[in-house]
Amino acid sequence: MAMELNEQMVAELVRQVLKGVNGAQGAPQVQKGQGGLGAGDFPLAAKRPDLLTGPRGKKFEELTLDNVMSGAVAFEDFRITPQALEYQAQVAESAGSPHVARNLRRAAEMTRIPDERVLEMYNALRPHRSDKAELLAMADELEKKYEAKICAAFVREAADVYERRHLLKGDLPEA
Repeated sequence: MAMELNEQMVAELVRQVLKGVNGAQGAPQVQKGQGGLGAGDFPLAAKRPDLLTGPRGKKFEELTLDNVMSGAVAFEDFRITPQALEYQAQVAESAGSPHVARNLRRAAEMTRIPDERVLEMYNALRPHRSDKAELLAMADELEKKYEAKICAAFVREAADVYERRHLLKGDLPEA
């Protein structure tokens, strides 16, 4: 089973964030994100399709049913890219949602990790499945092998929390 971020879910999440920002009384003017995209660029597929390309370089407008039927595009062309997630992060950031932006950037890092390894890591992060050394080794792997610094920091934080809460392998679960 492949683990990937559904772009529709991201769009709905950003839509909800923007609704909150734009619907608030006296809301501040929405600023551009770090990379120059702002809330006005949402949804990207409608407002900035020129920015969106698939993993194999296919442009957004090439992702049509006719091109699927002719074989000009493949399943891989529909996968979300790290750059598309970064653009979404910029929109979320500009809407005042730094936590959503950080999660989107972590998801962008995860696109560099093979699906099978993501699932192995997910299972290793379940309570009582790994000891602290194993989690720290996973964090090092994320950082060095996949250049996933945000994910690595997340795993290191989890290792510390698991240690404090006695959730590491070998710890006895609370009765």
